[in-house]
Amino acid sequence: MPAPPLAGLNVIDLSTVVAGPGCTRYLADFGATVINVERPPGGDTTRAMGFPDPNDPDGTSLFWKIIGRNKRCVVLDLKDPGDVERVLRLAEGAHVLVENLRPGGLEKLGLGPDELLARNPNLVITRVTGFGQDGPYANRPGFATIAEAMSGFAGLNGEADGAPMLPPIALTDELTAMSAAFATMTALHSGVGQVVDVNLLDTLLQTMGPLPAAYAATGYLQPRLGSGIPYSVPRGTWQSRDGRWIAVSSSHDTIARRVIALIGLGDHPDLDTFAGRVAHRELIDARMAQWIGERDADDVLVAFEAAEAAAAPIYDMADVAADPHLAERHALPVVDGVTMQGLVARLSATPGEIRHAGRPLGADQALVDAVDPWGDAAPGRDEPGAHPQRG
Repeated sequence: MPAPPLAGLNVIDLSTVVAGPGCTRYLADFGATVINVERPPGGDTTRAMGFPDPNDPDGTSLFWKIIGRNKRCVVLDLKDPGDVERVLRLAEGAHVLVENLRPGGLEKLGLGPDELLARNPNLVITRVTGFGQDGPYANRPGFATIAEAMSGFAGLNGEADGAPMLPPIALTDELTAMSAAFATMTALHSGVGQVVDVNLLDTLLQTMGPLPAAYAATGYLQPRLGSGIPYSVPRGTWQSRDGRWIAVSSSHDTIARRVIALIGLGDHPDLDTFAGRVAHRELIDARMAQWIGERDADDVLVAFEAAEAAAAPIYDMADVAADPHLAERHALPVVDGVTMQGLVARLSATPGEIRHAGRPLGADQALVDAVDPWGDAAPGRDEPGAHPQRG
């Protein structure tokens, strides 16, 4: 098999919880050597957060098994000068360092960009924070919930007559992990050692699409629309006769016309355009609720498929686990006894791989004083993963 595309890329992970560790997980999944530096005595917060692995005698969380996968694990006390020097020595052979302390936190430890770049002028230092490295909010505690509130996301989310709603998953952290991985690889491609400033608020603001432009140009403020969006109708979720929920999307004009015809409104003179359908949102939504509510879910889905229109059942995790498409594509491989998401993308010539789940705290402690820590840490050296998933 060919080497994965990031083989030979050396990454120090000083970050904790989700966004920073998620960034380094993506890099590790495609072959980067990641040495994850955790603080004593308990290590990363995610080791004890969420759902304990029932098969782990230490009760380590499933969250850690996923976000810590493919990484080497060492414990260093960054308030100890000797351990700070160990990090600096690792940095001499690294290409990337990822951290998520508040701005100035690395500098207080003696690990700021000046010190790191003095040891390795080509190092890319990715700094993941709540609000960025500068600005009036830079030193505030930064959590995904705050970004979801201040980006406009929570204000848009929810029913029209209800309260603003936050997502029930670590949405902003996961998106920021992807942004940070992209930004890190962009900086590496430049060939110049530098600081990469990634933050939760800017990341989620990117998902607001044209809304900032619409406000600046026209003063438009999008109201809460439940599952709807302002520029495409029908779009939402409706309950079938047998109690199941169906999601419908019609963001392409041709598909929207097919949906309108399917539910019996094809002869309406005003529903042939996006603007016309938006103007008649209540009419279309009411008809959709009636049409789906008169049929069982399977019949609804068959009718939509026959019309080449877009609809899908609303899944819970049991449905996800049983889905034949996801199963055929190995979207949820089992790694070291833990079911987890597969690779975020599949490369045809140089695939990534999941070699092992997150390792025990300090499992690779010998690396910190090794003569060749990056050589010893390279994927395949004494790693446990019995059944790597490639793709």
